[in-house]
Amino acid sequence: MATDDFFRSRLDQMIDLRHPLAVLSHRLPWDRIEAALTPHFERKNRTGKVIWNDDLFGPTLVVAGSGASAAGRPRLTIRLMASLLYLKHTFNLSDEEVAGRWSENVVWQYFSGQEYYEPRKPCDATQIGRFRTAIGEAGVEELLKATIDTAVECKAIKPAEFERIIVDTTVQEKAIAHPVDSRLLEIARAKVVQAAKHCGIALKQTFAKEGKELRRKAGGYAHAKQFRRLRRTVKRQRTILGIVLREIRRKLPTASSESPVSMHRLNILIERAERIRTQQNKDKNKLYALHAPEVECIGKGKARKPYEFGVKASIAVTHKSGLMVGARTFPGNPYDGHLLAEQIEQTNILLEDTGRRAKQVVVDLGFRGVDHANPDVEIIHRGKYKSLTRQQRRWLKRRQAVKPAIGHLKSDNRMDRCWLKGQLGDALHAVLCAAGYNLRWLMRAMLRLGLKASFLRLFLVALFQQLLVIRSMAMPVWQTHSVPLAAK
Repeated sequence: MATDDFFRSRLDQMIDLRHPLAVLSHRLPWDRIEAALTPHFERKNRTGKVIWNDDLFGPTLVVAGSGASAAGRPRLTIRLMASLLYLKHTFNLSDEEVAGRWSENVVWQYFSGQEYYEPRKPCDATQIGRFRTAIGEAGVEELLKATIDTAVECKAIKPAEFERIIVDTTVQEKAIAHPVDSRLLEIARAKVVQAAKHCGIALKQTFAKEGKELRRKAGGYAHAKQFRRLRRTVKRQRTILGIVLREIRRKLPTASSESPVSMHRLNILIERAERIRTQQNKDKNKLYALHAPEVECIGKGKARKPYEFGVKASIAVTHKSGLMVGARTFPGNPYDGHLLAEQIEQTNILLEDTGRRAKQVVVDLGFRGVDHANPDVEIIHRGKYKSLTRQQRRWLKRRQAVKPAIGHLKSDNRMDRCWLKGQLGDALHAVLCAAGYNLRWLMRAMLRLGLKASFLRLFLVALFQQLLVIRSMAMPVWQTHSVPLAAK
């Protein structure tokens, strides 16, 4: 096998170049992706820090750490990191898994722009997270936009389909345990005690043994449906958490820690623990996780799961082909109709290179009463059924097509649980899940278009052979066996 490097094998000679990922490696606009993401990684000038320095002439003021530093190893290529994000959400893998499997999969390496097989991991898993945070929400939207542009350039979808979309909402759940009062109180007590210890605050009593026993009792009482005893146990947990918090506040001015980070973390934990201690069942804006204060309790009317804990997400797909053309999160659990304008705005931004805009939006009854806020689009739902035309009624029958798309988004592209931190992590995760969904859609489209081209080629060959047979049957016998005069 011919290769430029005697000790390594070229990937294009090891794989089937008709593989959908191999085809997409040449179809995705990598140059545009790199041009859009490069500004996030430019070296920035630092102001520096003024310090005293002793030299031959005595102490003098100097500026240290100013300008753009050339230190450190060079960054990995943007195409490699972007392809890792694509592969992670296309095949439902964690950061650690996608880095490990990349070193074993030659097709993935070819998709990432590699020329030779590389047995080592492309990077550490933490570098994927830092890259994702660095590009931000605008950067991941560029990855989603690239999949839409590729679908148009490959003629897998007609641009006219972007004028009619389906919009629906779902809940992107956060990776937290089910928020039970006894568990939240015990975790708050343990974390506050630990943070106080790091700050050098010696507590008279930490209630570690009693807190562990109360947590065990609460679980048993809840399982046995002994709610009176459960309430008594939870009340005692609130009491001991209050004792610990009051003692820490008294001793906070005498803390021996010189680290501002530790003190800041302790103050945040004290504030959140006080919220957990004082909140009641019917309160709004409750805290459902000590490490994730952005989590909200959202009820979508499901019988099997009355409440989901996370953030509301909006999804937009094309009406006919089901390509994902929008995904974003909306903190605060707003009314569905109030987020329609922002979702359509994001969709139009993603579609700007196709020259099309959303004109008809098919929705459910949760989007009623917002026609005046969206004058540029035609909103279609079954609340207007009597005033709809026959064609609009046919469009309305396909509104449920967004439900399987959301199901695949959660089961195949990691939207079932968000493990990223904060509201920014929620926003990044939703868009990346949509990008992974579109990449799977494009892989199926590549197979469909390839098979169609193969069948067309076979059909043309068979048609040509049939024409030859018909021509030979129509010619006289003496003409088919005659010898040209030149040959004689």
